[in-house]
Amino acid sequence: MSQSFGGNWTSEKLERLQKYLRAYTKIFKRNPRAQFYTITYVDAFAGTGKCYLRRRGCGSEMLFSELTEKESQETQDFINGSARIALETEPSFDHYLFIEREREFANELESLRQDYPDKASSINIQVADANQYLDQWCRDTDWRCNRAVVFLDPYGMEVKWGLIETIAATKAIDLWILFPLGVAVNRLLPRSALPSESWARAVTRIFGTDEWQSKFYTKSGQLSFLGEKEEYTRQADLETVGQFFVARLQKVFAGVAPNPLPLYNSRNLPLYLLCFAAANPEKADIAVRIAQGVLRR
Repeated sequence: MSQSFGGNWTSEKLERLQKYLRAYTKIFKRNPRAQFYTITYVDAFAGTGKCYLRRRGCGSEMLFSELTEKESQETQDFINGSARIALETEPSFDHYLFIEREREFANELESLRQDYPDKASSINIQVADANQYLDQWCRDTDWRCNRAVVFLDPYGMEVKWGLIETIAATKAIDLWILFPLGVAVNRLLPRSALPSESWARAVTRIFGTDEWQSKFYTKSGQLSFLGEKEEYTRQADLETVGQFFVARLQKVFAGVAPNPLPLYNSRNLPLYLLCFAAANPEKADIAVRIAQGVLRR
């Protein structure tokens, strides 16, 4: 695996994922009871599966246009390597599901079959919207005999809260998700006013509730310059925003790691928050304990 941009935070994210996948497959392949289950690794925003210098924006080109050139390059490089890390994990998963909405990128993923010929028949590549396809996949899978690790590494704010609820409802999936704390969400939260209607809808979509408004903002008690509306002031810092997302995960998952990992760019600004949640109520404590160790700096 090669990387052209990024920094320690890029390799840090990949190392954390790799450590967890190794621990996960060992449990299922070496524990006689766990061997009953078929295990699948799911990468919902798989990209090309290899390093490249440029990729599409996060669904809101405006957000990325505000980034510096260097910061944008770092963000574009961020997801590289996850598919190959999963394929190189030993013991192996039984199946690999890679979802990518751009056909040209998905076509590049086909090279994984040649690079990992012993696992070619286990690789499933889908050209689809991750929210729609993964939601249906979760509903169609028989979770009485299946388990999975799902990695949601979105390009920005593409993950809808409804998908997170569906994943939690399986009671069988371990979820790793990169919450776009600084690269997207923070940019939609003005300091001295509520977000515009379109920005507010985007924030509500990722949190699954509009409760963030009362958590993040307070009324200033003053009217606007035209005397029409009360002004609002943002009181939430980045830590508060991240804690709110973790609290939202705790409402739907059996277990959530309390120590999500902030991932910083070269200017020491947090781009993402690496979070873990376990859906299986019977094994959530074990999964969370392993994840806590993986996330610990």
